[in-house]
Amino acid sequence: MNTTTTTLKEQYEALKQEQPRLRIRNAAEVLGVSELELLELSLEGTVTRLEGDWKELLKEIHKMEKVMALTRNEHAVHERKGVYHNISFMKSHSMGVAVNEDIDLRFLMWDWRYAYAVEMEVRGRQLYSFQFFDSYGEAVHKIYTTPKSEVAAYHDLVEKYRAEDQTTKVFISNRIRPEKTSTPDSEVDVVTFQQEWRDLKDTHDFFGLVHKHKLQRTQALRLAPKGYAYRLENDAVVKMFEAVAASDMPMMIFVSSKGCIQIHTGQINKIVPMQGWFNIMDPDFNLHLKLAGISETWVTKKPTVDGTVTGVEVYDANGNMIVQCFGKRKPGKPELEEWREIVAGLSK
Repeated sequence: MNTTTTTLKEQYEALKQEQPRLRIRNAAEVLGVSELELLELSLEGTVTRLEGDWKELLKEIHKMEKVMALTRNEHAVHERKGVYHNISFMKSHSMGVAVNEDIDLRFLMWDWRYAYAVEMEVRGRQLYSFQFFDSYGEAVHKIYTTPKSEVAAYHDLVEKYRAEDQTTKVFISNRIRPEKTSTPDSEVDVVTFQQEWRDLKDTHDFFGLVHKHKLQRTQALRLAPKGYAYRLENDAVVKMFEAVAASDMPMMIFVSSKGCIQIHTGQINKIVPMQGWFNIMDPDFNLHLKLAGISETWVTKKPTVDGTVTGVEVYDANGNMIVQCFGKRKPGKPELEEWREIVAGLSK
């Protein structure tokens, strides 16, 4: 559409008339703007700009009781219901955690720039949310009310963090992220990298290992020690979820945005394929996985003090992780043998 002859608001309204079921994130892509910019069209209406310390706001979400946490990337949406208890942050640092059986999050808040309270009507029910965005106008995390939420607590928090300025629009000058850079394979000290992989003692150290050698994640998997990483067909992730759903085995499912990692730990049950999306639709956990976005699927094996940890990692064409899966495990205990058997069966 021509931005010189119509305003963005007019374009957005026309697009909604043409495609009433189009989500705001997808509408932003069509219009060539950020999701944040479309949201701001409703300031002083259904959208309220917030200001303050987002860490403190997150610590107060528990007052709303049971809510739904949503973290997504381009090809996966992770939704988990629960209560935001046990939230803490590292001193003088932008990293934090929410560690609970239901709400399990890792906050990476270097670029949590904007936040909004958003009201909407969905299937005849009023829905309230807090939505957080980075400097590119991309959502990093959202929190929605459920029928079991304390809506009065939500409104109290909106008033507490309400920004004084609700009229001046935020201008996103740069919506294009810089391309990832990595060391060419020919310049990587592969021998040292592979030995350090073999010497891992904790799965959390893998990120540091990749960063130390200035590798992209999929590049690191290509250069892995023999037997520590191998590729699968891209339909393997569906087979994996189907096998887990057919068992009683609990698993861990990670989905990340640019500023948050969201984790589900537990059994999965109800699988609903729909128009190119693979969906898990359980009462307190939903996963929506866009199958066309999958470019590479890997099995990884990482040594720890508790034995080898086996993961299934799914990537898009740009090398961005879409979803990462493990069998349920806790420190001090080896991973489930049933999980290893399911993963081993994916390559057959």
